[in-house]
Amino acid sequence: RRTSIDLELNHNSNMTTKHEFFVDMTCEGCSGAVTRVLNKLGGVQFEIDLPNKKVFIESDKDTDVLLETLKKTGKAANYIGPK
Repeated sequence: RRTSIDLELNHNSNMTTKHEFFVDMTCEGCSGAVTRVLNKLGGVQFEIDLPNKKVFIESDKDTDVLLETLKKTGKAANYIGPK
């Protein structure tokens, strides 16, 4: 029984989490900047919701790393929470 618990914990540590961020994007150029910085970071899957100024990122990276990456666009960005 203990072995299965250890395996389950190890499995969960490799799972990705989907996070929701606010990014003050006003145009396609803004969303393009978000796409560029996230592609450069690597190891993430993301979806941009330009009308609602939201970015959904699926990754195993720390939320602080993701937020700092989004801020490299020069746009205001905030972490909303897990999706």
